[in-house]
Order: sequence, then C-alpha cells, then structure tokens
Amino acid sequence: MKRTYFWRGLFYVTGLLVLALGITLNTKTGFGVSALVSVSYCVSELWNLNFANMTFVLYSVFMLLEMAVHTVSYGRRQADSASGAGGTRSLWLILLIDLLQFPMSLVFTRFINLFGTLIPDLATAYAGTFLGSFAGRFLVLLLAIVCTGVGAAMSLNMRLVPCPADGVVQAIADAAGKGVGFVKNCFDFSNLCITLVLGLAVGGRVIGIGIGTVAAMIGVGRVIALFNHLCKKRMDVLAGMERRQESMR
Repeated sequence: MKRTYFWRGLFYVTGLLVLALGITLNTKTGFGVSALVSVSYCVSELWNLNFANMTFVLYSVFMLLEMAVHTVSYGRRQADSASGAGGTRSLWLILLIDLLQFPMSLVFTRFINLFGTLIPDLATAYAGTFLGSFAGRFLVLLLAIVCTGVGAAMSLNMRLVPCPADGVVQAIADAAGKGVGFVKNCFDFSNLCITLVLGLAVGGRVIGIGIGTVAAMIGVGRVIALFNHLCKKRMDVLAGMERRQESMR
C-alpha cells in the first residue's frame, strides 16, 4: 500500500513538473502560448509583470469560478431532488477540494517561475544559431507540446488535486451537461478572445497568440491520448489506481 502511495505521488509531482516545463518552453519559442495561460501572459507582457505570478492570479480566478459553478449546480440538484439531507456537508466537501487547488497552483506556478528563469527566449538568446532559427524553435515547440501533454496526463491520471484550468472546465461541463472536450474548446476560445481584445485595446498589437497556440490546442490532446494508450495501464498498476477504481464501482 505504501509503495502505491509513493508511485502515485511521484507520478503526480513529476507530471506537474513536466507540465510546467512544457508551458514554459511554449512561451520561450516566440510562437505564442497555450490558450489557457494566454491571458496571464498578455497581462505580464503589457505591464511588465512576472508571468508565473500572473498565472497564479489567473488560476485563482479559475478556482473561484469553479467554486461558484459547483455551488450553483449543487443547489439545483438539491432543488430537483427536493431533499436537503446531508447536502451542506457534501457541498462543503466539494468546496474544500476546490480550495486545495490554491496551494497546488502556488507550487505549480513556482515551477513555471523556475523554468522561466533557467530557459531564455530562444530567438534572442540563440540568434544566429539553429536553436534560434524558425526550424529550431519549431522543434522546441513540438517538444513543449509533448511535455504539456505528458505532464497533463500524468497528473490528471492520479486523480488528486486537478489544475484549476482543468477543474473549471470539468465543473462547467458537468453543470451544463456537455462533453468535456466541447467545453474545453469553448473555454480555450474564450481565453483567446480576452487575450486578443486586451492586447489590441491596451498594447495595440496581438500578444501571446501565434502558431504555437494553435499547435498546442490541436496537439496536446493527441499527446495525452497516445501517452495514455502506451503508459496508463502500467501507471495505474504501480499507483494502485485500478483497485481504487474498482472500489468506486
């Protein structure tokens, strides 16, 4: 049992590290950033603020939105069932789990800060070399997409505290009765619209949106699917997730 806890924690933390690396690499290519952090990146560029800190603020907003959606949808379920027995405690438990995303976001964005300090902007730091060229930066972009997908899959598969960006999408999908994929696409598009308007209105230019943004929207999901196909079963065995899933049936 202790061994499965060890593997579960190791996969979760490693997943967060790899995910943070992927997000950072994406920003360093100069081809645009992931849709879910495009708003925080745009704000950090416009007002010369720390990208990781702005991402933490953005994730906090996502967490509060998720809590609001859970509260409203829980109230509707209670009204539909016409039974309030034990409802308050269940709601508080849901909100407590949501609140755990706050310290997780703080740790996760510190990872982004660390990688952001260690990895320079490729176009400027490696100007005149292959790594600073379009082809070199595009290869790094592909690596960033792989890291983002693998990191997201590893952390999500462990069923611990989700990233607020994933948690709010799941909450909206559950409340609206829509598929997670459809809601994620809508959520990504909404973030891109906010980023576009903010960049044009304040900075007079498009900030953070490019081919890297589009490539990440298309490629990350495919990487997650491939990684799960190749590795999920083995990871579930090591982390004891198979027994946990059977006990929940």
